[in-house]
Formats: sequence, C-alpha cells, structure tokens
Amino acid sequence: MIFPLEELIKFTGNIYEITCAASRRAFQISMVRDPVIEENEDKVVSIAARQIFRKQVQYRLEQ
Repeated sequence: MIFPLEELIKFTGNIYEITCAASRRAFQISMVRDPVIEENEDKVVSIAARQIFRKQVQYRLEQ
C-alpha cells in the first residue's frame, strides 16, 4: 500500500491536524534513519501516515 487512502477516507477528525502529525513523523523517521524505511518500498510520508492512522505512534498538540 502506497498511501493509506482507506484510513484517510474513514478519518473523521481534523485533517489538518493528522497531516501535520504525519509530516512531522516523516521528518523524524528520516532524520534518525529508521530501519523501517529500508524494510518497506513505500515513501517515508506513506510510512508515517500509516503509523499515525494505525495508532502505532501517538501525537499531541502543543499549546
């Protein structure tokens, strides 16, 4: 799966919030050179979005 479109369609929350979380997670993955990048053929943003939608990582808003 390249990008989790089914999860995106089912998502009922704030789309801007989830996009920011996925983009930040993609940055984190790429900066630490996470082995998950080499285990998958997908792009880093797709991996990050999948992790966010499947709740493998959590995020919170800073005030």
